[in-house]
Amino acid sequence: MKVTQHLWFEKDMDAAIGFYTSLIPGSSVQWISPLLAETPSGPPGSVKVASFTLGDQRYMAIEAGPLDPFNHSFSIMVECETQGDLDRLWDALKEGGAVEQCGWLKDRWGLSWQIAPARLGELMSDPDQAKVKRVTEAMLKMVKLDIAGLEAAAAAR
Repeated sequence: MKVTQHLWFEKDMDAAIGFYTSLIPGSSVQWISPLLAETPSGPPGSVKVASFTLGDQRYMAIEAGPLDPFNHSFSIMVECETQGDLDRLWDALKEGGAVEQCGWLKDRWGLSWQIAPARLGELMSDPDQAKVKRVTEAMLKMVKLDIAGLEAAAAAR
């Protein structure tokens, strides 16, 4: 059994997945193909499907005109090892999109992303609940997450 996320794009699927795969190391586009049959979304060739990976996650995508817009009930979370990697992804994905609280943003296609430091998970699972509370409170005040700020909150007494 295999599990694959599936994304529905109204338009610009090729550009979106090309952009995403260029940002995440270890990513690739396996294939993009038009559907050569009549579909509910249009005539032969008007709908495209694709297969790609982002890091170690598999995705499929379809470009078939408007349906339901992306929303917060699905997001792609990327855990970054360094602030430099986090900043690079954040800056690239926010172009034409919108930034939100706690490391969330929407890209120019409306897809929600969570760009977080891998260290956040370690800090949030610390057995010291006072430390977890300080880290959480610091995170809730941030838009783009800042590793040094989270570490400072963890170390505070």
